[in-house]
Amino acid sequence: MTARRPGSDRGQRLCEARPMRYIIVGAGAVGGAIGGRLAGSGHEVVLVARGAHHAALRDGGLRLKVPDGEFTYRLPTVEGPDELGELRPDDVLVLAVKTQDTVAAVQTWGPAPVAGGGTAAERLPLFCAQNGVEGQRLALRVFRHVYGVCVWLPATFLEPGAVRADCGPLTGILHLGRFPHGTDETARLVAADLEKTRFFEAPVVPDVTRWQYAKLLTNLSNTLQALTGPDQGPGPRAALRERLRAEGEAVLDAAGIAYASVEEQKAARGHKVDLVPLDGAPRGGGSSWQSLSRGTGTIEADYLNGEIALLGRLHGVPTPLNDLLQHLGNTFARERRAPGSMPVEELVRLADDAVAFVQES
Repeated sequence: MTARRPGSDRGQRLCEARPMRYIIVGAGAVGGAIGGRLAGSGHEVVLVARGAHHAALRDGGLRLKVPDGEFTYRLPTVEGPDELGELRPDDVLVLAVKTQDTVAAVQTWGPAPVAGGGTAAERLPLFCAQNGVEGQRLALRVFRHVYGVCVWLPATFLEPGAVRADCGPLTGILHLGRFPHGTDETARLVAADLEKTRFFEAPVVPDVTRWQYAKLLTNLSNTLQALTGPDQGPGPRAALRERLRAEGEAVLDAAGIAYASVEEQKAARGHKVDLVPLDGAPRGGGSSWQSLSRGTGTIEADYLNGEIALLGRLHGVPTPLNDLLQHLGNTFARERRAPGSMPVEELVRLADDAVAFVQES
């Protein structure tokens, strides 16, 4: 008798029970853009949000501004699984909260009962549409079927109920794969749904972490932008950004972690996700900048710059620049300082001092 891997027949069940319902756990910038585009193509979508954002989505719908127009999607909106009752066997959970909110989210949704028996953690797929690499590891402690998503989807969430996604002709490129590695029919079915919207490219790859680590190197400058403001071409910000990336590459190389090259990423993106100013206004900033703008009190720095710092300590590679950015990002978030309020010259001086201290130690 051949042993059967738990969940191995899930792809067949999904095929028989289409269409799937997508539950977007964290309907902010990325989650709102994915949920809105899926809803716009006729998929059943449930949004999960908290506080003022939940109230705005519930009362006025999701307002999505994109290069092809402004759309309002009136979708079921909940704060937790209890409001849905039993989940469906063919629900797909899309985890789009910030990494620092992952543990609370998976502990909330993991025990949710699924019709026919079992829990969400046991039976349902969880797609981690998050920056960094740690969220899916945290999720795998609770959920059996975890999928990584390398998110290339510039989007903005500053006002309750409103999300803007500033790229065209595609809203985003989302590499999908099982975590920690491999592919399956579930990933291919979800990718097909995303691509049928006509606004996503969703390659299914066996090595999704290779793409995520490459994206992590880019995201190391998120905190830099949050502290000093948007990049303005050649100058001290650009130079510091390159120093952060070089430090990150040195750490990944020492750890033996593979990552897609800059050239490979450019070839994959081409001009498919170019920024398009909406209403003539440029995009304000990335996810960390938005966290400071909303005064959330938290920031992703522990899982971006902090990931490099952690790996550096594990593999004996000094990471003074990422240590500094992690510390300053958390300080700005905790003290609710305004984004862009640190002069770049001051940050460069602190960075030089941090490097000199390590070299002299």
